[in-house]
Amino acid sequence: MYSAIVLAAGIGSRMGLGYNKMLHQIKGQPVVVHTIKKFLNDVTCGQVVLVVNELEIETMQQLLSDAGVKNPRIEIVSGGSERQYSVYHGLQVVREEVVLVHDGARPFVTQQMISECFELAKKGHPSIVAVPVKDTMKRVVNGVVVETPNRDEMYSVQTPQAAPTELLKKAHEAAKKTHFLGTDEASLIEKYTDIPVCVVKGAYTNIKLTTPEDLLMAEQLLVAE
Repeated sequence: MYSAIVLAAGIGSRMGLGYNKMLHQIKGQPVVVHTIKKFLNDVTCGQVVLVVNELEIETMQQLLSDAGVKNPRIEIVSGGSERQYSVYHGLQVVREEVVLVHDGARPFVTQQMISECFELAKKGHPSIVAVPVKDTMKRVVNGVVVETPNRDEMYSVQTPQAAPTELLKKAHEAAKKTHFLGTDEASLIEKYTDIPVCVVKGAYTNIKLTTPEDLLMAEQLLVAE
């Protein structure tokens, strides 16, 4: 069994909605509900830790109730000012030996991605979901191109990201002590452990809803599901 930390504490300013994008309704249900259901429908998911803005805890509770999502596996905790801090808060209540961290704004994660991440982490191998980049990548410093990395080695990272719970906790504690702020869970494991991070094949449809254009794509993807 695993615990899923679903991150829903972000403001989502780039979406321009004027409210938390997790509350935006697509096909009659809020984004965060679509996401949570992907984990609740998995029998190997023993716990869903929903990390939300402290000011929106009651809102989220009501939202889940209105959507008919009442499940004892769900636990709501308040998040932090950064993604990393929100994950740290979520880790404090994780009960299972394996944890998957997922963006609440990625409602199109598949069961296969979840299962592959879980199976790897269960064997002690932290993992991330990723897809090969399609475009040529450039490293730019002060508006000037300084390097063109080999595109064949470049991947765009998604979620979920999975790890043995104790391993991720130790990486977070180390980051907290050294005041290191990473961009994802894998970056902490890479920095503070010598355990390699495995890659699980993602999908270009496993988008994170960030801009208004993403909402249009989400509508189409949900119709296709």
